[in-house]
Amino acid sequence: MIRIGRRQFAAGLGASLLASPLLRFLGGEARAAAPFARRLIVFFTPNGTVHQHWRPSGTETAFTFPAGSVLEPLTPHRANLLVCDGIDFLQVDNHDGGMANMLTGGGTAQSTTGGMSVDQFLARRIGQSSRFQSLEFGVQTSLWGATRSTRMSYSAPGVFTSPEDNPRNAFQRLFGALGGDTTAAQKQLTRRKSMLDLVRGELGELSQRVGAEEKQKLEQHLESLRQTERGLTEPVAQPGCSSPTAPLAMDPMANANFPAVGRAQTDLLVSALACGMTRVASLQWSHTVAPQVFTWAGVSEGHHELSHKGDSNTVGVANFIKCERWFAAQFAYLLDALKARPDLEGGGTLLDTSLVLWAKELGDSRLHTCRSVPFVLAGGSSSYFRFGRYLRHSGASHQKLLTSVCHALGVTLDTFGDASRSTGPLTGLV
Repeated sequence: MIRIGRRQFAAGLGASLLASPLLRFLGGEARAAAPFARRLIVFFTPNGTVHQHWRPSGTETAFTFPAGSVLEPLTPHRANLLVCDGIDFLQVDNHDGGMANMLTGGGTAQSTTGGMSVDQFLARRIGQSSRFQSLEFGVQTSLWGATRSTRMSYSAPGVFTSPEDNPRNAFQRLFGALGGDTTAAQKQLTRRKSMLDLVRGELGELSQRVGAEEKQKLEQHLESLRQTERGLTEPVAQPGCSSPTAPLAMDPMANANFPAVGRAQTDLLVSALACGMTRVASLQWSHTVAPQVFTWAGVSEGHHELSHKGDSNTVGVANFIKCERWFAAQFAYLLDALKARPDLEGGGTLLDTSLVLWAKELGDSRLHTCRSVPFVLAGGSSSYFRFGRYLRHSGASHQKLLTSVCHALGVTLDTFGDASRSTGPLTGLV
């Protein structure tokens, strides 16, 4: 059942009614209703956390990130953050389960959200007019292929939306020929369109001969093809948006290139948003059970191995926190980049009009549980949520958080994912 939420109701009222007894009775605030975010960005890093080194100190509005803690690199952005503690994945545990449920809320084909992840669900609703309905950027997400462990985005149950791991390929898709070779680019465009026509015809014929579940998956593939074709044929960018410099050629799967690939993908993501190419984008750093060795941070063991060091192994835990602080610095870089780019459509900066979700698939990874999974939300002045706060939720379902994310983008629904686990939005965000 789709319904109109309090914020959506209030947003449609005139300024005089905002101060009326009726609105006060409905729980409205004495300030103008906050607008909806225009775009969603999902930022993923793997393997949970160590809560005592992650949690802020202080109260809801007067909190700090202790020296040496995971989130300390976010201190300059404190006013733009909602740090959410105590959120659980109900009836889910371990790496694979956490990864598959993190953005889907455990939804099935029969769910209101159709088994889609929150990014793909929202892309269908706010991204239809964009050149790309959504964009998925990856940093070494496919070292182990495409599995439940390595994928977080779903267009239907069991149907992955895979990220692009190579910044050069992403640049070419978004901004055209590398090195200015427009003739070769045009030939490649023609070949791609011919291949799309062929595949579309074959899938259309096949959909007439399969069962309902398989037909739904084929429809998702056809929709993906339609979006791919749109990305090939529509203008590269809106007026006033300049193309970024092409990323340097490098092996995107080499461990030592992990930071450089991530930085290039972040820059491309922000440029695509600034140029109005999409309203939904994601940046996935590796995957659950991530094997990368953070040599650039002075660490010699793999990230996953470090994530399971017990408290008695003080050196191992300290090295894991080094890695997590490095990820936090990458999140800070993303927020800096969004603050530095103007929103050419709505005014202000990209961060002012966006909602950024930093998601993880585990809580304390030493326990392999999805309890108290850390989430950080970020946004700016034109925000649906009230930022600059640290919220303790004491076991709230993460379906409630996903529901609230949809509300923040102007899509109001009762629950996201498996309604038998939880319904309604997460309290305290607005």
